[in-house]
Amino acid sequence: MLRINHRGMWAIYRTEMQRAFRTIWQSIVTPVITTAMYFVVFGAAIGSHMQQVGGVDYGAFIVPGLMMLTILTQSVSNASIAIYFPKFTGTLFELLSAPLSAFEAVVAYVGAAATKSVGIGLIILLTATFFVRIEILHPFWMLAFLLITAIAFSLFGFIIGIWAKSFEQLA
Repeated sequence: MLRINHRGMWAIYRTEMQRAFRTIWQSIVTPVITTAMYFVVFGAAIGSHMQQVGGVDYGAFIVPGLMMLTILTQSVSNASIAIYFPKFTGTLFELLSAPLSAFEAVVAYVGAAATKSVGIGLIILLTATFFVRIEILHPFWMLAFLLITAIAFSLFGFIIGIWAKSFEQLA
């Protein structure tokens, strides 16, 4: 019978989520401000020359791209630093000696990274509504695509974090 250590997975997940809230400026506020600045710069620079793209206001047109840009970079960086940091500090042995399988550890780290990334993406979407009118035609598919993308790139970031020998090799 397959047994999963839910407590161990929850402990890693919760620790990673708490780390994001302890470093709220680096983890959440900075990506949102950076994306808002992209929105203002590109919206003002290009949007003044281009009113609509395919019948959609230019400002609303660039929001999905800016959301995906942030989700991709945050997924990779959150997952890679989450697994690299224990290697760097020498606490990886605690994870390796815990009663967790490799699958459980990957699910916990990748799940936390994907959760943080999707959360930041949704905050960016909310922030964009202050600048332009946004209409989401298929919210379920939007969330599904955001989640699948965040998980895929978090897995990629996790692999990078395992492979990296120094901070310079992280994404």
